[in-house]
Amino acid sequence: MEKTTLSAAPRFPEFKRIELADRDLIHARFQAYAPEISELTFTNLFIWRHYYQFQWSLQGDILLILAHPLNWGYYLLAPVGGASRAELVPKLLDWLCEEKEECTPRIERADARLIRELGPAAGLSVEPAEDQFDYVYATADLINLTGRRYHAKKNHINRFSKNNRFEYRSLTPELAEASIHVLKRWCDWRECEKSPLMRAEFDAVHEALLHFVPLELGGGAILVEGEIMAFALGERLNPGTAVIHAEKAAPNIPELFAMINQQVCAHEFAGFPHINREQDLGEPGLRRAKRSYHPVQMVEKYRIKKA
Repeated sequence: MEKTTLSAAPRFPEFKRIELADRDLIHARFQAYAPEISELTFTNLFIWRHYYQFQWSLQGDILLILAHPLNWGYYLLAPVGGASRAELVPKLLDWLCEEKEECTPRIERADARLIRELGPAAGLSVEPAEDQFDYVYATADLINLTGRRYHAKKNHINRFSKNNRFEYRSLTPELAEASIHVLKRWCDWRECEKSPLMRAEFDAVHEALLHFVPLELGGGAILVEGEIMAFALGERLNPGTAVIHAEKAAPNIPELFAMINQQVCAHEFAGFPHINREQDLGEPGLRRAKRSYHPVQMVEKYRIKKA
């Protein structure tokens, strides 16, 4: 695979679709920025590229990400890098209006850092996007599950350990590919074919498993009597935080979800003080599950529009 070079990178207002060959250029810019929000990884852009139709461009040294999901219209993610990105925001909104004919041009999932840089910018409206806030946990809490508040989680793990002959393995390319059958079982259980978003999630995780090596992901799997029954995938988000992109388990053993959560943190990401487990999308069941692990921080995200 021939990698995209800086000289071949698209320059605003030209955009190009996300490809695996773009990883090094985009990944380096994200890592230099040290993001707190889970969207700002190349993995996220790549595995969701079909659903969101992500494209990218450079304006000087500033990285721009354009999205065009079905029935949502065009929008931009927050520009990344560069000393003048706050000055660029109103111009980007004007461009969305004029060139993409967006009646309500917007920047989605902007982080608090950009909002601080904008200050009380005239002509802009900033509102929190609470369903997109990321849940961040102390890694030690997820591994040790200490105290009364984690009593139920600890019981799930103890019950699973008592009733099953299992082993944990760090993911290899072969294990990642073999984990696809768990993903398919999860998809059948959640009736993915009835929901475009659930089907898109299946496709995204499938992409992550197939491109495990070039995306430089970490992860692990739980095997019960030699059969893969659960897996999780993640990577470094910033020097102090890892992000979990996917975590799936066979539905017939409920305790598997608690087990893979604890094991992947202990074996793959113990060197990071914090774990970002992404957002709940406003889905009540997912919100309850994420809150039950007692986050130490909610990473805020915002929607920026013209006032």
